[in-house]
Amino acid sequence: MEIGKISPDFSLMGSDGKEHKLSDYRGKKVVLYFYPKDNTPGCTTEACDFRDNTTIIEDLNAVVIGISKDNLTSHNKFITKFNLPFILLSDEEKIVCELYDVIKEKNMYGKKVLGIERSTFIINEKGILIKEFRKVKVKGHVESVIEELR
Repeated sequence: MEIGKISPDFSLMGSDGKEHKLSDYRGKKVVLYFYPKDNTPGCTTEACDFRDNTTIIEDLNAVVIGISKDNLTSHNKFITKFNLPFILLSDEEKIVCELYDVIKEKNMYGKKVLGIERSTFIINEKGILIKEFRKVKVKGHVESVIEELR
């Protein structure tokens, strides 16, 4: 993955029960965000920040897509609970997570575990990666994404 290069295409099942390919979104900017787990405090705040700014993001010809290792049942509960207006994709096999290099060693309660490092990628209308945010801090992140979309 490299800024200025075509972003790798993929296909995953979405919370709407349909298969989604990155290439399906050509013609729109894509805010592809990877997050560790549904219904956890940081992930909930991030999802709700994207939700609360959906109109602004859509007005900038962009779509938000979230990806985690959670299954579709978990995604659908998360969407319903927080009224999320965007698709969440399930990557239980971590194939896309590995493709985008977001699986990292993390320290959880003193134990080293492999998990998703909160990351966001902005892909332009032609499928080219134009910005990546790694080790995302939730506070102020969506505002930074919107600035990049402008």
